[in-house]
Amino acid sequence: MTRTVKTDFLIFGGGIAGLWMLNRLRRSGYDAILLEKSSLGSAQTLASQGIIHGGLKYALNGVLSPASSAISGMPERWRQCLKGEDDMDLRQCKVLSQEYFMWSSGGYRSRLKTFLGSKALRGRIDALSTSQYPPFFQGQKLNGSLYKLSDFVVDTPSLIRVLAQAQRDRIFQASPEQWSAKFSENGAVQAILLNEGESKVEIQAQRYVLSAGEGNAQLLAALGRKEPEMQTRPLHMVALKLDHPHPAYLHCIGDSFGMTPRLTITSHPSPDGKWVWYIGGEIAESGVERSQQQQIDECAAQLSSTFDWVDFSKASWFSFPINRAEPRVANLQRPDTAYLHASDNLIVSWPTKLTLTPNLGDSLVSTIQEQGLSPRADIGNENLDSLNDILGQARFGEAQWESAL
Repeated sequence: MTRTVKTDFLIFGGGIAGLWMLNRLRRSGYDAILLEKSSLGSAQTLASQGIIHGGLKYALNGVLSPASSAISGMPERWRQCLKGEDDMDLRQCKVLSQEYFMWSSGGYRSRLKTFLGSKALRGRIDALSTSQYPPFFQGQKLNGSLYKLSDFVVDTPSLIRVLAQAQRDRIFQASPEQWSAKFSENGAVQAILLNEGESKVEIQAQRYVLSAGEGNAQLLAALGRKEPEMQTRPLHMVALKLDHPHPAYLHCIGDSFGMTPRLTITSHPSPDGKWVWYIGGEIAESGVERSQQQQIDECAAQLSSTFDWVDFSKASWFSFPINRAEPRVANLQRPDTAYLHASDNLIVSWPTKLTLTPNLGDSLVSTIQEQGLSPRADIGNENLDSLNDILGQARFGEAQWESAL
């Protein structure tokens, strides 16, 4: 016997995108269920640095690009959510730092890029005097200039937990081997069939939403779709644990011709009282050509030469590759905004950047309003127990470095 579960939305993928949309939909009066194949946030979300940024890294050439314009209002939008005053209640989410900084070296191109960026983002970036330096820089005589941005840093594991806890009874773990799709005559998804031994459940939804990051490619193939196409942007991230009293949150602007910050640093507390520095930026982009040891050696050399007052001699190091997944753009350029594509009853999404997730939620709500989709009236919660019987709740993921450092 096959039991039937009816819902308005069936979401695949339990990272920031899927969890955010699940909450937006439920708060808007729709029924929704989310399936996660491994653990919540385990891929791109927990590998992100948690920076809610306002576009500085896309304006270092002095031009307000579409990307920098789209992102400009995001820090304030997130701050409203953190107060519980927007469409998402994130009051229980931990903020690692309310401030983020940009430091240029004394080199000509570094000074030029920070100058142009500061002019392009006038009103969202402030040059600091020595007396205004954060604790990490106190007592240091810096070459170049230090700026305070409108950006801040959230704790991504905390963010995932807050979003998931609000909808815990709607989130289930299901590997791709546990389900198959049922199609209508015109090729639209009619239902998702879950099989576990003798237990069978058919989930019938008004809309099926793919929000699994890099996993969207596999999901599209399983649903017989070739579009929208996906591209990945490989990174080689570095994490190090060190015993230093003050955390660092900053972009270090280098002297290369590229517009990506040389180093992008966030700090994350470790249970043993030390800090884990998490390093992205240009070093993560170019690092895909280096082995793990080569990448660690390069990062250690850059950090030691940049922060000569920090002792890295006893630090423990870890590096790992991660693919940032996004819709394919001509010449592999970065997408400017969050992406959502609707075709018949299938919706495919990528937030493209953590900071743009509220934009993705807006796009989803706008799309279903344009489609005139109303909550279905024949939904009963009694069969949700069927999903618990064969699937169980999805577990929480952890940051890549948690077990390594």
